[in-house]
Amino acid sequence: MATTKVVDVLDRASIILQDTGNVRYANADLLKFFNDGQREVVMFRPDANVVHAAFTCAAGSKQSIANITGALRLIEVVRNTSGRSVTQVSRLMLDNSLPNWHSTVADPDIKIEHFIYDSGDPKHFYVYPAGETTFSLDIIYSSSPSDIAITNFSNDTQTISLDDTYANALLDYILYRSYQLDSEFAGNPQRASMHYQAFSAALAQKTQGDAASDPRPVIGGLQ
Repeated sequence: MATTKVVDVLDRASIILQDTGNVRYANADLLKFFNDGQREVVMFRPDANVVHAAFTCAAGSKQSIANITGALRLIEVVRNTSGRSVTQVSRLMLDNSLPNWHSTVADPDIKIEHFIYDSGDPKHFYVYPAGETTFSLDIIYSSSPSDIAITNFSNDTQTISLDDTYANALLDYILYRSYQLDSEFAGNPQRASMHYQAFSAALAQKTQGDAASDPRPVIGGLQ
């Protein structure tokens, strides 16, 4: 859970912009840049804002998270909410071994056994056997961060929606957008570019760090 307050990130941006009185860059504008920055982070790192939730199945094999507010892409189907695990399999395997798998009726005690997911269609997945509206799955999905609203910038205590490790990247994103806003002034286009590069580099470095410390074993090159 994050401990970095949003207003602290905005204050740091104002100091670097040499505008602590918020004459040129109002806090309300910096907050808009901050909210955009959180969404930009999740665009590059879908795992930066994940939700664990119970999902009620639709009838049939095809399932969708498109109607869930903020849902961007499925990350994992963990289990039937009642307890039995669910494993991921390839559609090709089921197509070859069980050509009529889409219409297979589930055992009400076993429920869902497998799920099929294609990253090219991130808001949909298939289940085997076919789902019933009485079935519930525990799923993990990436979600777009909700906009943070602040009315009193002097004493607001809301924290950033992402992990604290993204605070510096969000600061660079705010500075990028601020300098881009005043790109007609000498040096600002270069400053904007520098801060966006720093933002991108921070995300890339975190990706590398996370991969290096991933607790999942690698067997035969596959995770």
